[in-house]
Amino acid sequence: MRTRSFAPVALLTLGFTLNLAAPVSPFPPPVRPGAAPDEQDEPPPVYLQDRGEGIATSMFGTYIRRGELIVYPYWEYYRDDNREYKPAELGFAGEQDFRGRYRASEGLFFVAYGITGDLAFQAEVAGIRASLDKAPADPSGLPSRLRESGLASFETQLRWRMSKESDRRPELWGYLDVVYPTNKREPLIGTGGWEVELGTGLTRGFKWGTLTVRAALAYEGASTTKWALGEYAVEYLKRLSPSWRVFVAVQGAEDAVSLITEAQWHLTRNIFIRFNQELGLTSRATDWEPQLGILFTLPTRRSR
Repeated sequence: MRTRSFAPVALLTLGFTLNLAAPVSPFPPPVRPGAAPDEQDEPPPVYLQDRGEGIATSMFGTYIRRGELIVYPYWEYYRDDNREYKPAELGFAGEQDFRGRYRASEGLFFVAYGITGDLAFQAEVAGIRASLDKAPADPSGLPSRLRESGLASFETQLRWRMSKESDRRPELWGYLDVVYPTNKREPLIGTGGWEVELGTGLTRGFKWGTLTVRAALAYEGASTTKWALGEYAVEYLKRLSPSWRVFVAVQGAEDAVSLITEAQWHLTRNIFIRFNQELGLTSRATDWEPQLGILFTLPTRRSR
């Protein structure tokens, strides 16, 4: 649901201390049913060392295995000094496009569940407080500063793996994302119509990191064009140590393109903190979008 020369970008850093049990490696070797105890400690193949055997979720660099439950509360901030808007889309007369100053703070709650080794389901709900400053050249009846707050979106996603990675071929996977109409009375923050995205991706692990390329086709019910190119991206993931992973991507949707950087601090096998930011590379992308959250992976009976 998130869309936004290339220059080096510093990762967001934060001192964070938690009184937790002694950490263990967040990337345990996969347990093979029926294997002898002395065989269970075998390390994963080189191409899986950055991510393990799980299915990719929509959260960057985050994977889920059969029977696992992921719970991820997080916060995002949006800063955009040239947000494109059309008065008619906000309930006022005027079909001309203008650029205004946009600020927003959003709280989100994400959950995912590994149904099988190759199929996962996820859902996310978001609440937001946002403001848009009217462009000086805009003659419409839009207030000089439009403020809205409330429910922003609710979406679900089904993700599946069509073929696992091997020594000779990359992993092939796909997803179906559905965003439901919500809060139509507040068009600045709400979702005016059904939004559906069908996408696919390829992932390949190397000694020097893991690469993913993906693209999607999107349908937007509230848009006049309806069908368009959805999200596309080239992603890089690298495990630096048992406690740290880094992620870099270039992501876009049509002509809104952004650079994404992320650091993941794994406190234990099942808990890690995500420091993420997006920087807009084109005028239609959000200028700056930081994200901070703590992710929990909860094993269930089906994951044992």
